[in-house]
Amino acid sequence: MDNSLEHTQHIFESKGGVFITPPFVLAQKLKNIKAILFDWDGVFNEGNKGGGNHSGFSEIDSMGTNMLRFSTWLKQQKSMPISAIVTGANNEVSLDFAAREHFDKVYFGVADKKLALKHLMEDCGLKKEEIAFFYDDILDLSIAKEVGVRIFVRSDAKVAFSEYVQHNQLTDYITAFSGDQHGVREACEMLMELNFNYVECIEERVAFSDTYTQFLEDRNNRFTVYYTKNNDGQIIEHYAS
Repeated sequence: MDNSLEHTQHIFESKGGVFITPPFVLAQKLKNIKAILFDWDGVFNEGNKGGGNHSGFSEIDSMGTNMLRFSTWLKQQKSMPISAIVTGANNEVSLDFAAREHFDKVYFGVADKKLALKHLMEDCGLKKEEIAFFYDDILDLSIAKEVGVRIFVRSDAKVAFSEYVQHNQLTDYITAFSGDQHGVREACEMLMELNFNYVECIEERVAFSDTYTQFLEDRNNRFTVYYTKNNDGQIIEHYAS
C-alpha cells in the first residue's frame, strides 16, 4: 500500500472508521463506479419520525455529495455519475433535496429496495459493480449484497446488526460518525481520497475554475425523476404530492 493510502487509512481509522475492505482494494473497486445510490433515513439524519421532525439533511453532507460527484466526474473522464436516492418512506425533504442537487432519480415508498436497484440498473444500463451504495439498516441489505461499493453509516445502537454486517462482509467501510453526525460527509471525503483527487477537487472548487464550472453546468443540466411502487409491485414514474 503506497504512502497516500496508508495516510488515508490512518486519518479515518484514527476517528473510528473501519475499513472492512483494504483501502488498496477499495480504490480499485472505485474505478468502476458510475452511480452513487443513497438511502435517506438514518443516512442523512438520525432517522427520527413524527413530532415535527421531517427527516432532514445537513448542508455539510450536501457539500460532501457534491464534491464526491465532482471527484467521480473527474475520475471518469468528465462523465457525470448517476446519483439517486432510495427510501421506503414518502419524504418530501428527500425529494426536494434531490431536485435541488440535481440527482437523477428518487425511489420513494419502495420497501423492497431490490426492485429499485433492478430498475436503476435496467434504466441506466448499469452493472452491479458500477454502483456505490450508502446505507444504514436491515431494509438496505438486499442492495448491499449486490453492488460494487458499500458504505455502512454507523449507529452505535445497532450492536448485533453491525456485527452481522461485518461478519457477512456486507460493507466495505463503516463510518466513524452516524447519520446525524455527518457520516455521509465522512464517507464522501474518504472515497475522494481513494480517488486520489481530494486536493485537486478542493482547489478547483475554491477557485471556481473552468473545470469546476464545466462540472456544475453538467450537473445542473440533469433533472430529477421520481419513482414509486404501484399496487402490482411495479416501479412507476410518479411525482409525490
